[in-house]
Amino acid sequence: MKIRCIVIDDEPFALKQMEGYVNKTPFLELVGSCANAFEAMELLNEKDIDAAFVDINMPEMTGMEFVKTHPDLAIIFTTAYSEYAVESYKVSAIDYLLKPIGYEDFLRAAKKLEERKPETLTEEANDHFFIKVDSKTVRVNFEEILFIESQSEYVKIILDNKSLLTLMSLKKLETILPTSNFMRVHRSYIVNLQKINTIERFRILFDGYSPIPVSDQYKDQFKTFVNNRFFS
Repeated sequence: MKIRCIVIDDEPFALKQMEGYVNKTPFLELVGSCANAFEAMELLNEKDIDAAFVDINMPEMTGMEFVKTHPDLAIIFTTAYSEYAVESYKVSAIDYLLKPIGYEDFLRAAKKLEERKPETLTEEANDHFFIKVDSKTVRVNFEEILFIESQSEYVKIILDNKSLLTLMSLKKLETILPTSNFMRVHRSYIVNLQKINTIERFRILFDGYSPIPVSDQYKDQFKTFVNNRFFS
């Protein structure tokens, strides 16, 4: 499985060069390229991304500031200034590339991503996964989840007896959850199909929570589930 990457740089030449390097590397897949950190944040909310090549010196939001908003993302920094090397390792960057960047140096750094892939980029265990909540790592069991709600750059995971807020996109979480038990029913919601007891006109009801709407995009597949579950 390829490592899905984005490239972030405000310099057009550097951006184009990094795009070419990623496309040239067999074990990498270029998901997108961004001219600033804000474009990257939007892309991360829409796509499943494993790693990012990030320029440090960017206007409005620097690469360092961007990385702190996405601690679960594997990062390789790029910059023209060697004095940022120490700071880059403080935020647990995989590597640091000094411009101008040759392909040999790029490949060396990219191979570090490949080496750590079993630890950080593989699928989770078949009955649970782990998330970051503040400074803690918390185990979440699939069977305890009622539903999951997107809240901007975060997701709120509603469990049987509590809720957890973590910095992750709903798109990313959707790739972790088993499709046999979980279904996306709205751009902002994923529900545990095993926990559904009450449905009212394409609204899913959980005791103590606001009704979850099923949007037009997902009505057909949800209708199929309902017919199989309740009327077969």
